[in-house]
Amino acid sequence: MSRILFLVPYPLQEAPSQRFRFEQYFDKLTQNGHTFSVQSFIDKTTWNILYKPGYTLKKISGILKGFARRFAQLFSLSAYDYVFIHREASPIGPPVFEWLIANVFKKKIIFDFDDAVWLPNTSNANKIAASVKWHSKTGSICKWAYKCSCGNEFLANYARQFNPNAIVNPTTIDLENYHSGTKNQSEIPIKIGWTGTHTTLKYINEIIPVFQILQSKINFSIVIISNKKPEIDLQNIEFIQWQKESEIKDLLRFHIGIMPLTDDDWSRGKCGFKALQYMSLGIPALASPVGVNTQIINNGINGFLCSTPQEWEEALLQLLQNENLRCEMGKKAQQKIASHYSVEANTPNFLALFS
Repeated sequence: MSRILFLVPYPLQEAPSQRFRFEQYFDKLTQNGHTFSVQSFIDKTTWNILYKPGYTLKKISGILKGFARRFAQLFSLSAYDYVFIHREASPIGPPVFEWLIANVFKKKIIFDFDDAVWLPNTSNANKIAASVKWHSKTGSICKWAYKCSCGNEFLANYARQFNPNAIVNPTTIDLENYHSGTKNQSEIPIKIGWTGTHTTLKYINEIIPVFQILQSKINFSIVIISNKKPEIDLQNIEFIQWQKESEIKDLLRFHIGIMPLTDDDWSRGKCGFKALQYMSLGIPALASPVGVNTQIINNGINGFLCSTPQEWEEALLQLLQNENLRCEMGKKAQQKIASHYSVEANTPNFLALFS
């Protein structure tokens, strides 16, 4: 069986992209005779301060240590058959490590990505880091890879420009060990929820007028789970600081989950993680019909796809007023996740990356 080295950006059990793309398959790898080790670029100490203001010298020191570890890891490559690289081997600069791994050390790279990482996505929160990114390296890494593991068909089509061995490996949900609850739709008051980082809070802005209209018609609360408190002018809004330990309990406060997006290439590269989480817990999802959302949600069956303010208002009103509809859609949503987007359903596809 194969020996695999995972080169990843962040410490284990910290970043959602790692937790829900490959970390939850580690037991499956072991059960099927594979061995592996994991090396993160950012260590735990640096991770704990990475997104906090200040600590500039410590952050620089942490980045330099990451480069030193990556360089040292090159001399251990003889012990492995595959090198699984999530997003990039180093967060800044050209793809030097990837080139060396593929062309000098002749190792089979599995290149995994779940965003349109070849596109600049600059915000006030990441503008300094974005200035030293090397976005054009994505195509080169695709070309050098043995296989590309892509979160959706949009990403896979990009990778296929450089490498025919691009496989759709969706972000998945562990229904047995993590997302194992089911929302009780009889609880009151009814809550519409959204979860995500502060960098994606901007997507909620387009439906704030819809919430204002609905709040004049019916009583409900809005719950925001994030790493930063939003500034939103709405009544009955509750903020919950995201914590891994209470993630599922907090999500189960939602009766309805929302995922608004803008229709652009960056959004088309997203893998529908919010919708997957909601649906796995029996929570109907309402989302913009962008990218993979149109494959995850069957409109009117296990959720709603909403393009216009009127569609958002009508769909939300239906669900707010009809407990039976929420229950039925939630049940069908769980069935969709189990059959298409669960760890169990996708395990053969994931294991096939290493063959």
